[in-house]
Amino acid sequence: MLATMGRLWQTVRPIRFRLYLGLLSALTASILALLIPQVLEVIVNRLNTDPTAAAVWTAGAVVLALGLAEAAMIWLRRTFAVSPSTQVERTMRTDFYKKVQHMPVSFHDGWGSGQLLSRVISDISMIRRWVAFGMIMLTTSTVTIIVGMFLLIRSNLILSLIFFLAALPVGIIAFRFNRTYSVLSRRSQDLNGDLATTIEQSVQGIRVLKAFGRGPTALEDFTHQAEELRTTEVQKATAMARFNMFMFMLPQFALGVSLFVGLHLTARGDMNVGQLASYFATATLIIGPVQMLGMLFGQAVNTVTALDRHYEVMDEVNTITSPEKPVPVSIADAKGVVRLEDVHFRYVDAPDHVSDVIDGADLEIRAGETMALVGVTGSGKSTLLQMVPRLYDVTGGRITIDGVDIRDMDLMDLRRLTAVAFEDATLFSDSVRTNVLLGADESLSDEEREALLELALETADASFVHDLPEGVDTRIGEEGMSLSGGQRQRLALARAIAAKPTVLLLDDPLSALDTKTEERVTERLREVLDGTTTLIVAHRTSTVALADRVALLDHGKVEAVGTHEELMRTSARYRWVIANQEEEARRDRDIETLTGELNLSALQGQAGQR
Repeated sequence: MLATMGRLWQTVRPIRFRLYLGLLSALTASILALLIPQVLEVIVNRLNTDPTAAAVWTAGAVVLALGLAEAAMIWLRRTFAVSPSTQVERTMRTDFYKKVQHMPVSFHDGWGSGQLLSRVISDISMIRRWVAFGMIMLTTSTVTIIVGMFLLIRSNLILSLIFFLAALPVGIIAFRFNRTYSVLSRRSQDLNGDLATTIEQSVQGIRVLKAFGRGPTALEDFTHQAEELRTTEVQKATAMARFNMFMFMLPQFALGVSLFVGLHLTARGDMNVGQLASYFATATLIIGPVQMLGMLFGQAVNTVTALDRHYEVMDEVNTITSPEKPVPVSIADAKGVVRLEDVHFRYVDAPDHVSDVIDGADLEIRAGETMALVGVTGSGKSTLLQMVPRLYDVTGGRITIDGVDIRDMDLMDLRRLTAVAFEDATLFSDSVRTNVLLGADESLSDEEREALLELALETADASFVHDLPEGVDTRIGEEGMSLSGGQRQRLALARAIAAKPTVLLLDDPLSALDTKTEERVTERLREVLDGTTTLIVAHRTSTVALADRVALLDHGKVEAVGTHEELMRTSARYRWVIANQEEEARRDRDIETLTGELNLSALQGQAGQR
């Protein structure tokens, strides 16, 4: 716990001075509050000897001044602490997002999106509340209790011992509470992340759930998760209530015992009325911080759990980074010769007895050449393609562009050289224009960007966007789910084309298109891709026909390279792969065509209603 809080203290370094001022203000307010009972003692004793109006007015003015000063210090505490804490929150949230953005794809393969979402939103908000309030108030409450106990001893030693004895069980109770509550807090926050992941997956997969009638099953699973979270939260609340019960009961019990003993001592003349009044006023002020310790302990445990979850992500090692001294790359002069030299790849969690996904692949793609990559499902085609822009890193061998190992290039230079259109096209909840021009050169003028947008849309046969309610400015739904698979693929293809890369990587970009659309796109791609080195993962003969040469990937190796006609004549394995994948693609295309017609009609119908 202390180590985790120590890391937080390093994180808040930029605002430490403001926090010190906030702490000083809070401590000053606490001391001023403790001075009021001492003034009360003087008032009571003076009234016993000199009951004049002047004495009352003077004492009242002093108490009022102390109260106003205390209020001013509380206002300063909030002013000094709250605003800087939001800056820390923003910085932590930005750093978290930056970290996640720069992590390799393998990192995201192992993390649920809901877990990341709960960490960047709720956990960091919890940390901000601790920085702004909990950290200062825990220190202030502790100092208030210590100073207050000293003042109690000054009033009467016997009565103060009663408070000391009542405080002894608090340490034992706090230790046991911390141990139990920390486990429940971690479980609760993890369950919140799992619940967020379930909600996100259900929303994204709503069509699948409806199509297969699995809504009730999904609801049942969600209800089970929600009930598990509720049970954990009830256990947390029970632990906190039990702890607060003792934190409230013990001081009040001590106060009650002190009342009887104090009256007895006053009657005997062992203490005066002013001391008794001062004692009870001071004890009442101490009870508040003692009771607040319960809430602050709970907040501290929650914060430590949130910090541990936050640092779990921040401590992940990014294995795909730019070298310290990258090789300079001229984007304008790049030719785009891509070579794979004895390339190997295996996933980190792959069992030892399983062979590498890519197991010694050798391949050369000439400058300006279009190379099709074919193979059975699971042969590693998409993985190999994603290794070129280093979405995954080779685990053996190397990949070069124009003779330079891609691991020696700056990542930004490498990804300006390349562009990818994935089979499972991902679009953002933004306008068509923004999605297509995502990778376009930002230095282009507005006119050039418009021309590039139209060229990319025309090449990808995505003119359907002009029929949308607001044309290219239409905001498409989350992940583009308001469009059919074929429409999403065409926009993703247009996005890759608009990036104007030296090396274009296409992961079966035409799989969801009908035959006529595919023919139009293929014809346009031949013109636009002239001079661009292109690697296409292909499943159909029509896509393979776009290529100058074809590479057959089988069991992690490139088994044959040649034109489509040459491989059809010489490779029985190639003929078998093409025949089987063509049949699968025909079934998928028929389904996507029907889905596209239904989705476009629905979108146009919504526009008509507006």
